[in-house]
Amino acid sequence: MAKMAKVEYQGDLRIRSTHLKSGQFIITDAPLDNNGKGEAFSPTDLVATALADCALTVMGIRAKQEGFDLEEASAEVEKIMASEPRRISGIKINFQLKANCDSKMRKILEGIGLNCPVAKSLSPELQQEMHFNWH
Repeated sequence: MAKMAKVEYQGDLRIRSTHLKSGQFIITDAPLDNNGKGEAFSPTDLVATALADCALTVMGIRAKQEGFDLEEASAEVEKIMASEPRRISGIKINFQLKANCDSKMRKILEGIGLNCPVAKSLSPELQQEMHFNWH
């Protein structure tokens, strides 16, 4: 398996992560409630966001196979934190999707999103709530 990222501590609780193949990078900061500046996504923000990203990605793959696109699809992500130990206890995602497929395909896409690789990789203790709004 090939290395995929280089992660570098920048100081002052800031991290730069570079995707080796593309050179693209992201910056994370510790959140305000955990000694940080909160000027960028926190690592736990990225976990919550990755769940929405993954669901939309695999749904988009299936939509493409079926001959249509998930154009204008979006998601709003809410992360719930717990303490003792500090961790993500829940992720709520509201998807907004264009109703450009029939109800049977919508149910298939929702099932694919609910079972995306990130969803299956997170702890069963982490409550995942996904709502699919078709317009």
